[in-house]
Amino acid sequence: MMDVLHYGLHFGAPPLLAWIFFRKHWLKATLILWAGILIDLDHLLATPVFDPDRCSIGFHPLHSYWAMSAYILLLLPAKTRLIGIALCLHLLADGVACLGM
Repeated sequence: MMDVLHYGLHFGAPPLLAWIFFRKHWLKATLILWAGILIDLDHLLATPVFDPDRCSIGFHPLHSYWAMSAYILLLLPAKTRLIGIALCLHLLADGVACLGM
């Protein structure tokens, strides 16, 4: 059940949020929100790259608490807000996955 919520937040929430809050440019907003998944590239630095029993929050560099602080700061300026939302949404989705472990 947590996997459904986890992947729903990764893939289903972006178009929904884009439609509700960025309707005029919903497609562009959806693509930017989906691009938040790119922070998972830091998984390539881990051995093994994928471990189903590992919580990425606090483990991978782009999922660190320092990185989270930067993502929250991105929410403040209007020009970076959508990117900040994308990154925070990604961490929320990963946090849900960690709760299911």
